[in-house]
Amino acid sequence: MTTQYLLAGFGGQGVLFAGKFLAYLGLTKGKQVSWLPSYGPEMRGGTANCSVIISDDPVGSPIVNASDVLVALNLPSLDKFESAAKPGSTIFVDSTLIGRKVNRADVCAVYVPATQLASDNGMASLANIIMMGKVLAAEDEETVKAALVKAISAKRADMIELNMKAFRIGKSQ
Repeated sequence: MTTQYLLAGFGGQGVLFAGKFLAYLGLTKGKQVSWLPSYGPEMRGGTANCSVIISDDPVGSPIVNASDVLVALNLPSLDKFESAAKPGSTIFVDSTLIGRKVNRADVCAVYVPATQLASDNGMASLANIIMMGKVLAAEDEETVKAALVKAISAKRADMIELNMKAFRIGKSQ
């Protein structure tokens, strides 16, 4: 089984971190993983996306041309990558920042007001993890925490519990 993820937004939204967390989650479960970040020269405020492939078999190429799961954290990302989602895939949309609906009828669209939820809960920088909570709602929390411990640097270890709280908020949506 192989799942191809594409996460996209603007720099500063934590798109690359969310992808790294997802990759560590796959590794924690003993899967083969590829993580390919991409960002514009502006970094903060510019475009950012990353491709993550989690597979039972070795990953031949890190490039995701057709995603099984698309996470769009801003409107330009949805506009750019919506057509690249496979028929039958799931598109997760931050409905706080994206005012339109997904235009395709052959995908499952899930709308999460991640940015608003983050703001309402005093964790403005964690909308990405709230969104990942919804994307990964079926995952057990021990595995999620193990992946967060790997993804968060040692100097930011105090953020692990806040990230877990953000994950739970997304999971409950």
